[in-house]
Amino acid sequence: MQRRAFVTHHGSLILSTTLLSPALALAQAKAPLAGTDFMTLDRPAPVETPAGKIELLEFFWYSCPHCHAFEPVLSAWVQQLPKDVVFKRVPVNFRDGFEPQQRLFYALEALNLLDTLHTRVFAAIHVEKQNLSQAAAITDWVVKQGVDRARFVEQFNSFSVSAKAKRAKQLQEAYKVDGVPALGIAGRYYTDGALAQSMNRVLQVTDYLIDQIRRQP
Repeated sequence: MQRRAFVTHHGSLILSTTLLSPALALAQAKAPLAGTDFMTLDRPAPVETPAGKIELLEFFWYSCPHCHAFEPVLSAWVQQLPKDVVFKRVPVNFRDGFEPQQRLFYALEALNLLDTLHTRVFAAIHVEKQNLSQAAAITDWVVKQGVDRARFVEQFNSFSVSAKAKRAKQLQEAYKVDGVPALGIAGRYYTDGALAQSMNRVLQVTDYLIDQIRRQP
């Protein structure tokens, strides 16, 4: 989903069930180019990983169909990441209506429920066609998943979740995110389907950038 239009022919739809591994596919293609396949940030974005670790961020929106399509491919790829890469998801906020889903993500994180409910949120919206854009509908849906209403509401409205949502917006702006899904690498680089031409190539480009960062002093 592109920020300006909210509907796009974004390259994130170009996904295959018989993908080459990103590293192998990239080896068979030309090397990624700065300004074409990825952007180098003019000013480094803040990172929250210790020295010797590489922070990798996925910017996403639960209501984005491209993020839904990309999720299983990304999850499989993340399982193969080297141990020095720290992966985090960042829900975006392009306008005020996005905030309830940001709060949903961080409330689930606080309750240690992302492993079980993150993909279910995508399915509820894109497969079951449920409207989970408002706090009341989100809360009712979460309760139907077996979560205690009071515990969820407490987290959903907590200062901690508010702070994390604000931090997510700051990261989104620091990386100059223009569409989702997108990846931010080590506070230095940004790539998405529009730049790399497909989300499969986004993963290839990211593998390349991780390797380049690891080679730097």
